[in-house]
Amino acid sequence: MIEKAIMERSQPFKPEMVLIPAGEFLMGSDPSLDQDADDDKQPQHTLYLPDYYLAKTPVTNAQYAAFVQAIGHKQPKHWEDGKPPRGKEEHPVVEVSWHDAIAYCHWLAEVTGKSYCLPSEAEWEKGARGSDGRIYPWGNRWDAERCNSKEGGKGDTTLVGAYPEGASPYGLLDMAGNVWEWTRSLWRKNQEKPSFKSPYDSAGGREDLDALDSIPRVLRGGAFSHDECFVRCACRSKLNPDIPYENIGFRVVMAPGSSPDPSILRRGSGQALKTLDSDPPGFCKQQGVSDEDHHDAIGPG
Repeated sequence: MIEKAIMERSQPFKPEMVLIPAGEFLMGSDPSLDQDADDDKQPQHTLYLPDYYLAKTPVTNAQYAAFVQAIGHKQPKHWEDGKPPRGKEEHPVVEVSWHDAIAYCHWLAEVTGKSYCLPSEAEWEKGARGSDGRIYPWGNRWDAERCNSKEGGKGDTTLVGAYPEGASPYGLLDMAGNVWEWTRSLWRKNQEKPSFKSPYDSAGGREDLDALDSIPRVLRGGAFSHDECFVRCACRSKLNPDIPYENIGFRVVMAPGSSPDPSILRRGSGQALKTLDSDPPGFCKQQGVSDEDHHDAIGPG
């Protein structure tokens, strides 16, 4: 049984963070199990990642509003007076660019004293599927009742966590559908064909936060506007980092040891968590990912 740890929120805008324990996982697609495993999604391979924390849900409108109101950051275009549409406070924030998401992470890190960033593709995929290479967060069999995808006919975002039966092995929610999620990983200079091939190799600068806006960033998770093929754990899309869109949001990752108060950490078994003394240097620029799907996120799907 996978042991979990959750960082509880002491302030409303702080995300609930789940420990993804150190270890190996299967990354990529296996054509014997996944009919959509094209050549660019292979080979499925084993990758080791150290401990990290990943947000249980995408960042909500309410959480993002705290950031907008605190520093006067530009609001999503469909908001009014720094506030999201009424009734959607707990929906994932959308219409945010990669740069907006990074700015939110910097603000959150400053006000909490913790090391927040966007996840790499590798961190995102392990959180979504666990260690066994499953196709969807809940297993290998498609089930439209477990996520907000095109098959469900919602045609819009839903409350985060509205599909608890679609949770990943670590208890993360909305890893399939609802909104595409920005990662910090680069696609490549040529938008049509990714240059970072499978299996994963940490070399090559795929997590360069200072890359030009002409180089697309990778999106993960699919959205309410896309069908089952796009909500698979191995599916990836891309978009230039300066472009917001109505079906794109994000969730955050946090370095281990960045909590100044270990008393707010707990394991699933009730045991205390040992924390590190400091963040790994360059945490937000380290781990990357292999090439998987390359579908466009924008458009109706």
